[in-house]
Amino acid sequence: MKPQTTMKGAAARFWRLPLIAAMLLMFLSAAFAASGKGKYGPKAAPDLDNFPVNPDGTVSVIVQLSPGTPPGQVKQFARSINRNLTGIGAVAANVPKKLLEKLVSNGWVTYVSPDRPTKSAWDDFPQPVNDAIARQNWGVDGTGIGIAVIDSGVYQHDDLQTADMKSSRVVYSESFVPGDPSTNDAYGHGTHVAGIVAGNGHDSAGRFYGMAPNANIVNLRVLDANGGGSDSRVIAAISRAIQLKTQYNIRVINLSLGRPVFESYSLDPLCQAAEAAWKAGIVVVTAAGNMGRDNSFGEQGYATIEAPGNDPNVITVGAMSPQGTWTRNDDIVASYSSKGPTLLDHVLKPDIMAPGNKITSLLSPGSTLGQLAPVSAIIKPTQLTWLCDVFAGQSDCGATSPGPQYLQLSGTSMATPVVAGGAALMIQSNPNMTPDTIKARMMRSAWKGYPVRGNSWGRDVKGNTYLSQYDVFTIGSGYFDVQAALNDTTPVNGGAASPTVVFNPLTKTATLTNGLSVVWGQSMVWGQSSVFANSVVWGQLEVDATSLVWGNSVVWGQVGTDACSMVWGQSVVWGQLDDGTLNALSDGDPGDDSDADTTDSGGTITDGESVLPTDPSTTGGAL
Repeated sequence: MKPQTTMKGAAARFWRLPLIAAMLLMFLSAAFAASGKGKYGPKAAPDLDNFPVNPDGTVSVIVQLSPGTPPGQVKQFARSINRNLTGIGAVAANVPKKLLEKLVSNGWVTYVSPDRPTKSAWDDFPQPVNDAIARQNWGVDGTGIGIAVIDSGVYQHDDLQTADMKSSRVVYSESFVPGDPSTNDAYGHGTHVAGIVAGNGHDSAGRFYGMAPNANIVNLRVLDANGGGSDSRVIAAISRAIQLKTQYNIRVINLSLGRPVFESYSLDPLCQAAEAAWKAGIVVVTAAGNMGRDNSFGEQGYATIEAPGNDPNVITVGAMSPQGTWTRNDDIVASYSSKGPTLLDHVLKPDIMAPGNKITSLLSPGSTLGQLAPVSAIIKPTQLTWLCDVFAGQSDCGATSPGPQYLQLSGTSMATPVVAGGAALMIQSNPNMTPDTIKARMMRSAWKGYPVRGNSWGRDVKGNTYLSQYDVFTIGSGYFDVQAALNDTTPVNGGAASPTVVFNPLTKTATLTNGLSVVWGQSMVWGQSSVFANSVVWGQLEVDATSLVWGNSVVWGQVGTDACSMVWGQSVVWGQLDDGTLNALSDGDPGDDSDADTTDSGGTITDGESVLPTDPSTTGGAL
């Protein structure tokens, strides 16, 4: 692989927000967010619906009382009174779950909320997508939603058990690996993905939390101990997910895997299988690929989207680098994240971005990735005393397992389950939503506040730097925001297939085209408000998105750029940017470092190194 640019030293290091300030920001944001509605009505917090039940069948709640009500009134409904909170006219009590509705119905009760833990919820990855606020406001946690993880298997980690630890939320497992019936995770990729989707933070006392922490996992193993697989395995697994849809309420499929594009998506059997699931009412979320650094053919990382992410129907996810802070304002594109448009069909991809760099999730003991990872990438819950000391003066964090339980990985594989978990939350909030509605609302509501200067630098483990421009072929519709997506009620009529880009070689411009049934075609349901990010940049030529409805005057940019001729030309043998195999998409790239470059990037932050040894952009591996 030939780097896009020469070595370029980062000139300054971006200061992180202090952890306490970041935590205060999170709590204040939650406090001022609009209240959602739960099954107990407007007098109860929406997250009370699925708040963990104590072993004795009670729920720990705080009951706020109307003025003049004696605290003793609560005793008739409570198993125990934990504390009288006279300062706010409330009582902390353990109330049998079956009596909650009766308690709430009393006139002297003004509001009932869970007695929520006050320790930090160190999501590590999803904070920029507002998942914690969304779960609280909407009372959603993935309950009842089945998510098919088609990957390398799933280890029965404590964080994938039910809250009471009595049963596993991995409700079905099957191996499609020939000669190997085991559904355990020998590679370590599927378990990591499952944790991002649905981990409940049990072994870390809630510090490493998944997007939909009470969703069920359908484990369909297609990748071997080296992270390799084949189209037929994945297709068979997708078919099984469709067959099991009703039994396990499978509404989402996560495909953190891929391989190069060899033919049009309309002919590719892998893409056709993904489309079949989509048409069956299952949201298919795929990784964009980790080829964003590739410049082997002068393409500067463009046109490197991998299959089945090249299919216009599925939701294709690129990776952002969260920079280790709780805010998204300093997040930048991960340099390895594959860019569009797709080969041959020229579909505008990726669709959306999510955190993917240095993501902490579940470790599968003895797995290949676990053994390859450096010591710094393996995390024991008991190592997190610094978090406990800051917030609660504790020394053990309440962690239940002293052994290694968590692992950091980087790739679009890690970004994909963030969106998949978000889809599960949206479906739980409204089970009647179609895959097209979910995709359209995600894209329409995506955050578009990217760097004003329109670029950032990333550096790999060898010190090579890569320039990322913030155009639609790099960031699609913008940064996923699950809270905003849940708030979006825009009607979606017709399909939500990603548009096709048509290039004019004479004018060197490109336009986006769609059939009339596509929600962002010529009859865009949101009128002049752009679905995609606020500017299209190629080279240094920028177009104001507000002046167009993405269909008439999108400027591709400078004439004669190598990337321009490569993407639209005939000089590349499609599918040969790597070895052509189907693999997981986070096979060992150490990701990006987190420091700033004040030179050409205008001071925007660089994406840093991930924690694994090799470079996935050269292997076509796990995204």
